[in-house]
Amino acid sequence: MEKAYSAMKNSGAGNIAVGIIILVVGITAGVLSIVSGAHLLKHKKEITF
Repeated sequence: MEKAYSAMKNSGAGNIAVGIIILVVGITAGVLSIVSGAHLLKHKKEITF
């Protein structure tokens, strides 16, 4: 029984760590996308064809 509890504890801690990492990466990607889009919209008048 002790091995099962140990495995569940390690698995739970690993899943929480991976979840936090994915959350941070997702927020960072979203912020970068918004900033990039705002930069493009700001400079759209400078584009010539």
